[in-house]
Amino acid sequence: MSFSPDLLRRWPDLEGPDLPAMDAADRLILDESSVLRSGAGAGDLVVIGDAYGALTLASVDAGASGVRAHQDPLSGELALAANAERMGLSGFTSLPLDASLVSGARVVLLRLPRSLDALRDIAGLVAAHASSDVVVVAGGRLKHMTHAMNDVLRSFFGTLDVSHARQKSRVLISRGPHDGADPVARRATIDGLVVCAYGGVFAGPAIDIGTRFLLESLPATVPDEVIDFACGSGVVAASLALRHPSLRVFATDQSAAAVASARETALANSVANRVDVVRDDLLSSRAAGSAECIVLNPPFHVGAVVTEDVAPRLFADAARVLRTGGELWCVWNSALHYRPVLERLVGPTRQIARNAKFTVTASARR
Repeated sequence: MSFSPDLLRRWPDLEGPDLPAMDAADRLILDESSVLRSGAGAGDLVVIGDAYGALTLASVDAGASGVRAHQDPLSGELALAANAERMGLSGFTSLPLDASLVSGARVVLLRLPRSLDALRDIAGLVAAHASSDVVVVAGGRLKHMTHAMNDVLRSFFGTLDVSHARQKSRVLISRGPHDGADPVARRATIDGLVVCAYGGVFAGPAIDIGTRFLLESLPATVPDEVIDFACGSGVVAASLALRHPSLRVFATDQSAAAVASARETALANSVANRVDVVRDDLLSSRAAGSAECIVLNPPFHVGAVVTEDVAPRLFADAARVLRTGGELWCVWNSALHYRPVLERLVGPTRQIARNAKFTVTASARR
């Protein structure tokens, strides 16, 4: 079997008729890079930000070998592996965003991240470690692209060519790497807490207002272990560890950048010995009924798509992991009306706090 867009799925991510696994930007990147890819040798091609495997698998099917791939969300990695198995394709390896990913690369296919800091991290890494003749073919949907992206790429590459737009998508082609640098977490000290964040992590090196409200509302007494679900930069995990000197925190996120950030945040606040940070799809590494307390500030988007369907999946898995009577403490935008969903998926839910924008609730596992 060979690559087929019709067989490409988003699973284990959300699926639906308005959530395609391959889009016009993927097709444009593949078309614009066709000649470059045909001339690439084994190990020359790197794919970064491939949502569900379209770029990687189409390249392998066209003859590329030794392809190195990086996807920030673990769901993307799992989707790539599942799609490869479904189509009987191999010849690629998933790697972290470090020198091993791009060392000696001659062609890089990149789905442009929406965050300029994330693009800066990627472009700097490629410029530092790829071959001197590397060509970066970076594309995205026009509605998510800005002129500032051109400026970021120009700060690491000598030339930048811009393709014609097609089906509301465009490609930026960069050559001549210079002034490369490995990604470094950005830092800020806020109310005595050192917050560290790599590019693309929600809120960056700051504390968003929802998380701040959750922290203000958490109970004075907690069990011996707390799970920080969808931990982001690790603000909640580090804050709880600082408040409770004997507490162990299990922090988890599916984003590789978030996990790296949370580890840096824990280390910067001298609580790394009590904060375990794991990259996970939901809470799949935790056994059912293994937790007494989970805290959660749920995301509200899948990639660039804003949706209310993300949080219920997290609520359901939190319910699976909680012991009977264990509690899920959650902050959410009041306009989303999550309380009936929490009641249905977790159990009896009480309001802890509410302000002009956010609500904090505690749901007891029935």
